[in-house]
Amino acid sequence: MYDHDLVPGYRFEHIRVERRPVFDPKGAVVEGLHNMWIVLDNEAELNSYTTETVKEVILAFRAASNDRATVCAVFTAAGSRSFCTGGNTREYATRYAGHPEEYRQYMRLFNDMVSGILSCDKPVICRVNGMRIAGGQEIGMACDFTIAQDLARFGQAGPKHGSAPDGGSTDFLHLFVGIEQAMLSCTTAGGLWSAHKAMRLGLLTEIVPALQVDGAFVPNPLVETARWVDDRGQIVYGEPKTGDALAEGKKLLARGTVDLSELDRAVDRLTTKLMMTFPGCTVKTIESLRKKKLEHWDRNRETNRAWLGLNMMTEADVGFRAFERGGTKEVDFIELRRRLAQGASWGDPALEAAIMPPAR
Repeated sequence: MYDHDLVPGYRFEHIRVERRPVFDPKGAVVEGLHNMWIVLDNEAELNSYTTETVKEVILAFRAASNDRATVCAVFTAAGSRSFCTGGNTREYATRYAGHPEEYRQYMRLFNDMVSGILSCDKPVICRVNGMRIAGGQEIGMACDFTIAQDLARFGQAGPKHGSAPDGGSTDFLHLFVGIEQAMLSCTTAGGLWSAHKAMRLGLLTEIVPALQVDGAFVPNPLVETARWVDDRGQIVYGEPKTGDALAEGKKLLARGTVDLSELDRAVDRLTTKLMMTFPGCTVKTIESLRKKKLEHWDRNRETNRAWLGLNMMTEADVGFRAFERGGTKEVDFIELRRRLAQGASWGDPALEAAIMPPAR
């Protein structure tokens, strides 16, 4: 049989690609089959992806498609703090800020990464081991299923840091949660969502506990996990606790340890269910459902790429450098809007001096 890999024998250096066991319905390891885990491996920078990472993710998903023994591709990351917080802001600030054509080429790679996930010939499961934010949210939504540990948080960051979530969130998010909630999340007006809220809104397949206290798993103690309605008629499930309840939750969190074994078991259960189907029928079904995402993605990705490149001359140029500079990591938005209203121009040193946060 032919080798269809784009780069046969490629050795991954910026991510990990692992063949892990798949289990039969009785829990026994299946000989001759496996799942392919594609693992972002930049834990020190919250598993943000660099240009080299993106290239390797593209190759990894092609390898998963071509591996005849792979049942599912599992997209995840190292550690328990973060699945992915998006593009590497250090690289953005030092390599791409102020260089629109360079960033346009980078976004070509990013687009190919998202398209590679959406065209994988195997079911793709996003194993959310921690925060899934910004570009991390976008590559996660490109996957077919999402299983998350319930300390994870979900959301966008773009308009706070000089970008727009046009790498997939403006295409996909409303398909999961509806247009109003997508508006709140994409503009960051809705803040970050807990895993429980994301599950309630329809963004996730399953959530599992990850916090162990005194040898037992407990649900995320920082959010309301009981399904009730407050005196205003608002659903409280998944919303942050406040006051004394939040203080007690923080104490409980400090006593516990994070254990992702339940997350791994949930991933294994789903891959077993998918294995016990005709592979061609399953992939055809998945491909038909993916078309709802592709209708938006294919229509918008090139114009979005062009805009994101040009934006590196204005808001993104300042926003990403502000984030890396430290301090509040955000520009003075009120002063920015005031000066723009008075006719200030991008690139004016006086404008930048007035809005940049203090250096760390």
